[in-house]
Amino acid sequence: MTLDNSSSQKLDKQQTQTSEQQRLQKLSDRMKPLAETTAGTPMGELLRKFWHPIALSRSIDPGKARAVRLLGEDLALYRGEGGKAHLLANRCAHRLTKLHTGWVEGDELRCMYHGWKYNAHGQCVDRPAERAGSHGSIRVNSYPVHEYCGVVFAYLGEGEAPEFDLYRKPKFEEDGVLLFQRQEIWPCNWLQHAENSLDAVHVSFAHQMGKVGVFGDAITDQVPTLSYEETSAGIKQTAVRVIDGKTQVRVSDWTFPYGNHVSIPAVHEGGAWIETANWMVPIDDTHTLRVSLRAVPSTTPDADAKISEYFDGCEDYCSTDHHDDLFAGNYPEDPLVRLTSAQDYVVLVGQGEIADRVHECLGVSDQGIAFLRRILFRELEAIRNGKPTKEWRRIENGSTLFQYKEETAAN
Repeated sequence: MTLDNSSSQKLDKQQTQTSEQQRLQKLSDRMKPLAETTAGTPMGELLRKFWHPIALSRSIDPGKARAVRLLGEDLALYRGEGGKAHLLANRCAHRLTKLHTGWVEGDELRCMYHGWKYNAHGQCVDRPAERAGSHGSIRVNSYPVHEYCGVVFAYLGEGEAPEFDLYRKPKFEEDGVLLFQRQEIWPCNWLQHAENSLDAVHVSFAHQMGKVGVFGDAITDQVPTLSYEETSAGIKQTAVRVIDGKTQVRVSDWTFPYGNHVSIPAVHEGGAWIETANWMVPIDDTHTLRVSLRAVPSTTPDADAKISEYFDGCEDYCSTDHHDDLFAGNYPEDPLVRLTSAQDYVVLVGQGEIADRVHECLGVSDQGIAFLRRILFRELEAIRNGKPTKEWRRIENGSTLFQYKEETAAN
């Protein structure tokens, strides 16, 4: 049977469409696991090998409890009356109501519903309305916590928690620095944030939008030359810009799986640059907790008071609260923290709750994103095959995060 030209062209079109659909489905199957965070998924298992920021230390007072969420799990964070932080699954074993709504007694947490009480290890120690001594087999999950520089971290993985070392930075532990912590919750997947932190080109565009603050002014709109290398702790990102005949070199000592360690400009003219760690913490597949820790050198009482007043003023700012205004192009009148947050919010939330990595069109400027994904695919493949993942280790001698080289760059 011989097909006429019209039938042949129709068949070719159908075959092409089928082939394209198969290609897209294969790409979707490859990309989808990158954004997953829940237990039982390869990425969820990988992420549970690390400590994660879950709250600012000042957000939980002694004798108080609060709800937090991490990697799709609802948790009860509480501080014993002596000040030590503890973390339990946020469900009473009895009728599964929220434990954080109860009250703290010593280092134990009692459910408000029927008074069942749990110690810091999740063991039920009292059931007032039940037979005495019948609580021994009842428990809820408990998780290790660690506080570092005003941030509470948690470990949700199996077995003994690793030493808390990967995220430590010498600058944060120096005498004579002021530490400022803040957080925001955004309605999109964590990986969009992580990829953005390895996209140095966006600074030359996104952070010029609405208003050019001290960050956009210092980095400028010059498109950088980029390089990336894997380190013991994560990825070293280097962005080189030529500005007024000098070579500007900005480095991120990026820490796996999502920690961006950079230097940012001073808020006020003449001030020292600020060393910063930004963590993009997966609350679940569609929400991210952005936690920042900043170290500002202490100088004079007046200067210290001025910078403290600025960061105190940023305390309650969350771009999510200004969603409609930001997408209408109304950016905050602010030199640094609120402005850069707002600019990043628009581009990241603008990608949707989970970025569509099937229909994107990457270019040379996206080499940091491609670099990160190759590492993630490698680690996920190890997880699927039951093999060890990389043992990430803190960099002992970090890079100079920002500098100008006086020599004129070659054309």
